[in-house]
Amino acid sequence: MKKLLTIMLSCLFALNMQAQDPVKKYGQLQVRGAQLCDQQGNPVILRGVSLGWHNLWPRFYNKKVVQTLKQDWNASVVRAAMGILIEDNYLENPDFAMQCMTPVIESAIKQNVYVIIDWHSHFLKTEEAKAFFGRMAKKYGKYPHIIYEIYNEPVEDSWADLKKYAYEVIGEIRKYDADNIVLVGCPHWDQDIHLVAESPLEGVQNVMYTVHFYAATHGDYLRERTEAAVKKGIPVFISESGATEASGDGKIDPVSEEKWIQMCERLGVSWVCWSISDKNESCSMLLPRATATGPWPDDVIKEYGKLVKGLLKKYNK
Repeated sequence: MKKLLTIMLSCLFALNMQAQDPVKKYGQLQVRGAQLCDQQGNPVILRGVSLGWHNLWPRFYNKKVVQTLKQDWNASVVRAAMGILIEDNYLENPDFAMQCMTPVIESAIKQNVYVIIDWHSHFLKTEEAKAFFGRMAKKYGKYPHIIYEIYNEPVEDSWADLKKYAYEVIGEIRKYDADNIVLVGCPHWDQDIHLVAESPLEGVQNVMYTVHFYAATHGDYLRERTEAAVKKGIPVFISESGATEASGDGKIDPVSEEKWIQMCERLGVSWVCWSISDKNESCSMLLPRATATGPWPDDVIKEYGKLVKGLLKKYNK
């Protein structure tokens, strides 16, 4: 009897660990129609958190933060936002950028959570992006944990120019990685998803299109635009979002945030919240006295951070 009980407990522990390890649970992700799916073709919703710019908040780019977000916040995906702008960015200091990105990526692989490698820019840098993502695909493409976000938030680029860019960068990635998910940004801060719906990329697989929202600014009009695109067959991934105003600061709107999350859940759209940082603004989740590694007690998690943590614990069960 004692032996049987031990076996049963061991089995329950193994099942529980698998449930807590998203990559073990879902495996190689794929896109079917408008839906992100696991390796068996079952619908999947990833829910998680983005780190802030690596060149502004490098202290949070460490292995233990990934562990904290997985184990304490219930995140199934972590986004590493590699800054291409502002001082000390990747283009100016690539070695420092990789010193930040590498432990996050490799910790995600070890922790069995998905990780978004985000080219965090507002302007096209085609050749530089191709070289970077080629290296990332060659190094990490064998791992099903990897998601490539090839352009964070286009501002002034046309959809025609973005399509050309996407074909080139995706082509470089596919030389080394045939199947991991690629996220493609759309015009006007990732809001003009209707332009994508009118003319999506052709001849590419496992590609999704990003929409970014900040709930206190972006209301029904962007939700309706997003839902219309999904219903037209466009695979959408919310790779960055917040309950604040579009500036990242100002009021927090939990009512609009809940409307967004409920829409995502209903449509099967994955969502990631911005950001793990300690800036003096509303969408920054931590106070400056928070440790670099976590876990973080409630007294160092700001109002919006508590909201995000609560949402992740509610939906990532």
